[in-house]
Amino acid sequence: MAPIKAGSGASLVPRAVALLLALGVGRALALPEICTQCPGSVQNLSKVALYCKQTPELMVHARCCVNQKGTILGLDLQNCSLEDPGPNFPQAYTAVIIDLQANPLKDNLANTFRGFIWLQTLVLPQGISCPGGISAWEKVTSYMDNKICQGQKNLCNSTGEPEMCPENGSCATNGPGLLQCVCADGFHGYKCMRQGSFSLLMFFGILGSTTLSMSILLWGTQRRKAKTS
Repeated sequence: MAPIKAGSGASLVPRAVALLLALGVGRALALPEICTQCPGSVQNLSKVALYCKQTPELMVHARCCVNQKGTILGLDLQNCSLEDPGPNFPQAYTAVIIDLQANPLKDNLANTFRGFIWLQTLVLPQGISCPGGISAWEKVTSYMDNKICQGQKNLCNSTGEPEMCPENGSCATNGPGLLQCVCADGFHGYKCMRQGSFSLLMFFGILGSTTLSMSILLWGTQRRKAKTS
């Protein structure tokens, strides 16, 4: 057996560090585009940074605060010269806190937060309205440089419209000030009127037979034309 050279254990340390760094870089590259669409990282004194530091399992990567599974829980896009959050913004639908202050945003964010049902704290430029309006939040506070919307409300119990959803459906929040009707188990289709599960086998069976029939018809038509010519 070859003798172990002195210091060979120590030489493994730099290699291990390099491997960890390489893995870290690979993980960073796998981040959603929304986390890297703006240069820099989460601001040290931002509410997103403070939220991320409160839970040991959360980590800051680029402009996002994520858990160990890579799920976005915080997003800091302040001072990114944004007129609108951009097409990648829905990637952050799981966020609990988002900071968009110091951006020249357009004051029309009603549908921007569709699907953001977990959002509890939203920091906006001072002149921008909270999505859904004041009634969609527990508390709205205006400061000299920003506005903070806190505590997203579930408006299903306060709409005063019991017939908004069909008999076999129920109201559910779909973001600040936005509602949706969810079909009860065993119902689907228009106004949740159809009972039973949607049959994929029947759907693809009908689609396949229709496609086959059309193919045979076209083949026969082309063959007749070929004989005629």
